[in-house]
Amino acid sequence: MAQTITLYVDGACRGNPGLGGWGAYIITESEEHKIFGGEPDTTNNRMELTAAIEGVKFCPTDAKLIIWTDSNYVKQGITEWIHGWKKKNWKDVKNPDLWKLLDATCQGREIEWNWIKGHAGHAGNEMADQLANLGADQTLASMKNLALKAEESSNDKKKDEKDWLLDDPFGFDLMESNEQDESEVLDGMESAHIENENFSTETNNQASTLAPVAVPESSTTHPHIVITPRTKQVYGPRQLILDTETTGFYFQDSDRIVEVGAIEMVNRKLTGSSIHIYINPQKPVGDSENIHGISDAFLKDKPVYAEIAEVLFEYLKGAEIIAHNATFDMNFLNMEFKRAGFSRLSEVCEVTDTLAMAKNKHPGQKNSLDALVRRYEIPQRDRTFHGALLDAEILSDVYLAMTGGQVSFDMDSLSESEQRDAQNARENLPILKLPVIYPSEQELEEHEMWVKQFEEKHGTACLFTK
Repeated sequence: MAQTITLYVDGACRGNPGLGGWGAYIITESEEHKIFGGEPDTTNNRMELTAAIEGVKFCPTDAKLIIWTDSNYVKQGITEWIHGWKKKNWKDVKNPDLWKLLDATCQGREIEWNWIKGHAGHAGNEMADQLANLGADQTLASMKNLALKAEESSNDKKKDEKDWLLDDPFGFDLMESNEQDESEVLDGMESAHIENENFSTETNNQASTLAPVAVPESSTTHPHIVITPRTKQVYGPRQLILDTETTGFYFQDSDRIVEVGAIEMVNRKLTGSSIHIYINPQKPVGDSENIHGISDAFLKDKPVYAEIAEVLFEYLKGAEIIAHNATFDMNFLNMEFKRAGFSRLSEVCEVTDTLAMAKNKHPGQKNSLDALVRRYEIPQRDRTFHGALLDAEILSDVYLAMTGGQVSFDMDSLSESEQRDAQNARENLPILKLPVIYPSEQELEEHEMWVKQFEEKHGTACLFTK
């Protein structure tokens, strides 16, 4: 009799698109298997699909598979939508390569597909989520190792390079009767070259201080504080697209925050950095569980706000907070930080409300996040439940769509409010002050020495003479 195998599959993405990972937790009748992987530039849906594909491929073809996924995109896609996609020859289907691969992998197998609520404390789903994040962490570590090896290789190559002007690559020195011994010259130039490399390293380190905030790469304060590092080296003012989930609507009536998620953007580019925290509100979540899907049982072992306040405050402070209906989120954050003994977050951060922006841009229309997703044709994500990090990712797409577009060159054709918006956009452009690097006295002396050596060797003035 064929064995029955249970699989829990999940995907994770830090920025969408961005660094991602997939994981599959496989339970057979006699043992457990944990497989995972990741990609440096992918999407959440692609990682969800990859987790399902790799999980199924791992299992024997004659086994009955019971698969649990917290992605309705995967579950409904493989059980319902795929039949229509095939009839249309996959026209207008997102991720057709993975859907075709999943379909082919499932052929001839007995599979039962099930949906499970994510981040609700179910052991199998939580393990798959941990594996997906482990896959992303492993991919990030590999990227860093490759970058380090490439940098070391580049440095070694630079050290081995000789000065082509003094090395005479075309053999002209062979025609000269009084050939000069170049070994001393090359030795001098080698030491000067190394000094120049050291100077470049120092100045690069100085330039890196232009970043306004040093974003922490990880947190050891509490295992439930997840801070991902930047995957892009950027400079400029930080913007944090933020969302919270709470036990209710009224911060004055003892409702509390249960989840905070924020992703970082600099110069309209997502950096890959984010923060995500679940918080024990020390009170029942009540009917709000129907909105965010976070249960009392799941929050039982999570930290209280006072435990995570310092790390969260340090990550957020100084940035421009972008939120949909920002008054709601800021009221709760100000209340929580005040309880923990910190100043109000609104005192150390600028705040931009995308709901107010949308109402001004689309008066008289629906301006909920879902409505804006449809209006700006943002790729759909599974929002059966509202998660803080998921909503922050969606809001980043909406914000970029609302604030993007081409500015008209015919200012007279714009309305008065549109002209004001265009003027404000120009005035708010970041001003980057580039560092001016001057040579040191030692470098000037070495330059003069090099010029003299060149002129003595070739009997003509050097191009680099002052």
